Amino acid sequence: MYEKEIEQLQKMIDESQNIVFFGGAGVSTESGIPDFRSADGIYHQKYRFSPEQVVSHTFFMNKTEEFFKFYKLKMNSLIYQPNITHIKLSELEARGKLKAVITQNIDGLHQKAGSKVVYELHGSVLRNYCMNCNKFYDAEYVFNSKGIPRCSCGGIIKPDVVLYEEGLDEETIENSIYAIQKADLLIVAGTSLTVQPASGLINFFRGRNLVLINRDSTPYDNKANLVINDSLGKVFSNL
Repeated sequence: MYEKEIEQLQKMIDESQNIVFFGGAGVSTESGIPDFRSADGIYHQKYRFSPEQVVSHTFFMNKTEEFFKFYKLKMNSLIYQPNITHIKLSELEARGKLKAVITQNIDGLHQKAGSKVVYELHGSVLRNYCMNCNKFYDAEYVFNSKGIPRCSCGGIIKPDVVLYEEGLDEETIENSIYAIQKADLLIVAGTSLTVQPASGLINFFRGRNLVLINRDSTPYDNKANLVINDSLGKVFSNL
């Protein structure tokens, strides 16, 4: 259906030397990871507490055990594998064309696919730190722990993910802005571009071509040089 547009995207990639990819939940849904905000996503499923409540800083502090029940059940990305989009992006980076991946996802699948420069706006399940002594723990330790994961010092281990009521990491934001400002091609994919401040980042783009790939339309479609409303898997498997 979008053969012409995919050909156009390929031409843009061929002619670009400084590509940045900005991705949202739609990048990982094709690996089987549920999207938080789509109609069948996590936020629409029924729990004793709403998922918005559970993934908040207040809930983490006050109902830590309930938080980890949900977290281990719904956020364990270790069981998933990268899909064609992750793999193709890693290949583009290896060829020296893709300079950075900026992601709203916390699953670590870009790194699993081999990507080296990944700016994770919302943190990652792969990193976990003791709230008391700051000792690092990997995702396996946290997901395999019983109840609340604890450090050898007795402190609670907190995943390095940005919960509601918490601010984004300033260095990650700065690196993302810098990468976008230098890009000659910005590919934005798998995101509705409705979540601030992440969605505002694309306003820093001053390059030649802005491409939006998303199942549904976004508020930025009229600013793009190319819009493809199709699945990422279909697009990237034809590049």
